[in-house]
Amino acid sequence: MNVSRNVSSEELELPVGLERSLFMAVLSVEMIMGVVGNILVLLAKFKCRGQFLCRCWVPLVSLSLSDLGSALLIISGSLFAVVTGGQRSPWCEIVSLLKFAFITSSIGSLAILCLQRTMRVASTGSCLSVVMAVASLTSWVTGVVVGSVPVVYDWIRYDPAEMLCAVFWESSYSDMLVYILCSFSVCVFLPFLLIVFCSILTSAGLGWNCSNDLSSVTPLLVGFYLLCYTPFFISELVLLGRLDLSPAPDWLRTMSSMMAYLDCGLNPLIYCTNQEFRQAVLGLLWTYRKSSSEPVLTAVTKLEL
Repeated sequence: MNVSRNVSSEELELPVGLERSLFMAVLSVEMIMGVVGNILVLLAKFKCRGQFLCRCWVPLVSLSLSDLGSALLIISGSLFAVVTGGQRSPWCEIVSLLKFAFITSSIGSLAILCLQRTMRVASTGSCLSVVMAVASLTSWVTGVVVGSVPVVYDWIRYDPAEMLCAVFWESSYSDMLVYILCSFSVCVFLPFLLIVFCSILTSAGLGWNCSNDLSSVTPLLVGFYLLCYTPFFISELVLLGRLDLSPAPDWLRTMSSMMAYLDCGLNPLIYCTNQEFRQAVLGLLWTYRKSSSEPVLTAVTKLEL
């Protein structure tokens, strides 16, 4: 009887250990891709900006900063939570707030990028470009405001399925309905409508013919963003349809986190589909490698005969 109990308990614990190891491996890869990739992208955008054309650099820089912040803070927080078994206050509330800020700033940056391409507004200091920069900053502020509401009302709990702290509803369906509808309308639905509208106009021939510009990767950025965040949006819609306030299935919530994290590491690869930008990144890496391997002249000694 003791042997059978031990065997059964080991059989129950083995999948859990494998699942945790798998999550740790995937999160580690996504974090490395996001951190290293976006640091290289930001360095190339600032140090090698004369080697490629980029007329919409403000929303692209904003998107890269959002991806880098997500990789450094959110993915690392989830990885640490998987290792330790949870997140504690106040880091729990900070992670939840930052998650909203990064999601809102990402889709807001994409919407502004599509709008700039359609209206042919370059980030060069004109009045319209200043408006675009303010709109990009507004998307960050909106995300912080929306994310602070659950923190203020103490709706934040650690979710093992999402591997980070998330909003949990325990009492009022009406509060949940109002919050989700308002946050989705302001942070997701309006930018999504702007992206769709600008994409239709661009496909009809309006806007820049930007085959050589870095903003030519915009359709890929938008497509992969929508693909990676679809599980997250579906899980929120499932929650809206359940009057008993029960969350979406665990597998869907886990997938929503994994796919959202994947987008942070994919964006640097999408930037490199632009040939001139890819050459700038490779040139930046080669410069660092060359400077560290070649001897450097530090002093000259004059010999007297």
